[in-house]
Amino acid sequence: MRGSMNTSLGNIVIDNEAIAQYAGTVALECFGIVGMASVNVKDGLVNLLKKDKITHGISVTVNNNRITLNFHVIVSYGVSILAVSDNLISSVKYKVEHFTGLEIEKINIYVEGVRVID
Repeated sequence: MRGSMNTSLGNIVIDNEAIAQYAGTVALECFGIVGMASVNVKDGLVNLLKKDKITHGISVTVNNNRITLNFHVIVSYGVSILAVSDNLISSVKYKVEHFTGLEIEKINIYVEGVRVID
């Protein structure tokens, strides 16, 4: 389901892919996030996604105009996962709600790996 709003001038429909793209861009700005992860369930492999494919590491569900986001991320080595997650949740919640006009119901973060940043 897509997010939608009715205005006096017509309807606004927001595609889940647009929400995922924006949320992914916001996530990459957060300290400690190296990138989004793609998980190959068959082989159990985790791959760091390039910036043009960040939406593959994010799933968006919209139900009754409330958004649920699932992030599969790779974090920097040596940082607090709790601190990075709290920062990610607060940044994404604020910016996505402001961007879409829809409420964030839940943000789930799956840390798929750790990388050393050069």
